[in-house]
Amino acid sequence: MGKLTMGKSSWDLLIEEAILKLEPGRLFTPLRPMRVASVKQEQEAAPPKLDEDEYETFQGIQPWDRLSVQISIPETFFQRLVEEGEICSKNELEDAEGWTQQRFRKLLLFAGNDFLGLSRHPAIAKATAKAVLEHGTGPRGSPLICGYTDYHIALESSLAKLKNKKACLLCPSGFQANMAVIVALGSLAPLLSAGGRPTKEEKLAIFSDSLNHASIVDGLKLAARHGGIEYFVYKHCDMSHLDALLTNCKMKRKVVVTDSLFSMDGDFAPMVELVELRKKHGFLFVLDDAHGTFVWGKNGGGVAEEFNCENDVDICIGTLSKAAGSLGGFITCSKIWKQFFQSRGRSFIFSTIAPIPLTAASYASVVVARKEPWRRMEIRKRMQEFQALTGIPVTSQILSVIVGSTEKTYKAARVLLEAGFFVVAIGPPAVPPNSGRLRVTLTAAHTTEDIKRLVAILSDFVNFQVPSSNLQYARL
Repeated sequence: MGKLTMGKSSWDLLIEEAILKLEPGRLFTPLRPMRVASVKQEQEAAPPKLDEDEYETFQGIQPWDRLSVQISIPETFFQRLVEEGEICSKNELEDAEGWTQQRFRKLLLFAGNDFLGLSRHPAIAKATAKAVLEHGTGPRGSPLICGYTDYHIALESSLAKLKNKKACLLCPSGFQANMAVIVALGSLAPLLSAGGRPTKEEKLAIFSDSLNHASIVDGLKLAARHGGIEYFVYKHCDMSHLDALLTNCKMKRKVVVTDSLFSMDGDFAPMVELVELRKKHGFLFVLDDAHGTFVWGKNGGGVAEEFNCENDVDICIGTLSKAAGSLGGFITCSKIWKQFFQSRGRSFIFSTIAPIPLTAASYASVVVARKEPWRRMEIRKRMQEFQALTGIPVTSQILSVIVGSTEKTYKAARVLLEAGFFVVAIGPPAVPPNSGRLRVTLTAAHTTEDIKRLVAILSDFVNFQVPSSNLQYARL
């Protein structure tokens, strides 16, 4: 089956066939929407109205935004980081309860993923508190039993719209969302094959970037063990290598999965080239947009929106634990694919759904992120300022500042710590020898002065005039 017969429409036909296989055997599991009454409501009261006008929004950084990048750590822990660079010891773990009795050191965070600074937004906090007062704190069960409520439906609808897709499926985390997609894809061939033992030709060939997130890697290993796929790893963002692998692979059903924005080096997947290869080979395009969602694109729709190729991405996975300042993951796709994932995605099926207050918080984050586009603009300003001061090409909010030797890298992190900056140092074996680096994340809550102070210290360890394009990147 060539590129013309395995296009998007053919994939949809394949999934429709799989759904038909599920339904006679009662293996298709529908979601069970539940209406949840509040203390003030009768059992048959109208469903909760999530009115976007209730969420107060603001223009420009507010005092609470700064709180999203301000942290405090115990003084003894601070001293250990400065003196030895160790993260933790057995004695510290045993004495963790005593931390509350210690003095704390205030630091400015340059290592978090709360890119928009929404974790302290009053409108989101208010929405969360309101949901707690009306519905309590605990989850009710799995989404396929009794946990799927009006709040979850509203959040799914808003995320589907954000990603320009027909449907969305919520998962407890981004990790579980990726696992659900990959494992479900791995179940497709056994489901459709006679006797549940697919031939090599019937299996899916999945092509994965070498720097994809661990959740994708683990999902591929698990799916391969069950005999539904064979997977191939292509060199990081190397489209010539991917093209060669696709061309030489004789298997008919092909899938390409990649991070949209890689979490260690902050580089984008080559979206334009991937779209061209999709047209050539007719593969199913799966995108993990964990670090791009809410930050990139005119409306915060993510990297696919930024590169104007939303319609070329078949399945887009995201997280609510980074730029949304909440917790959870999601899968956006067509309606038929959603039916398949909710029936075959084991990490979705066998997990408890997020409690209503957390879901209400995530919904508020979607609204606020859309209504306060200045936050995305602030991130771009910080990127431009960092590049202007250092000469390092900055392509995203995640920076990989290569220092060199392990000793020098960890010394730089200690000096930054003493100056009040929390930045994570990364050395071998996570990265190649003599390519130790500092992973710096920029947020809407950082200021121009923060960038100037940070760069002033970094300049004692990094010669910003030396191009780093020829240095090796992380291989995690």
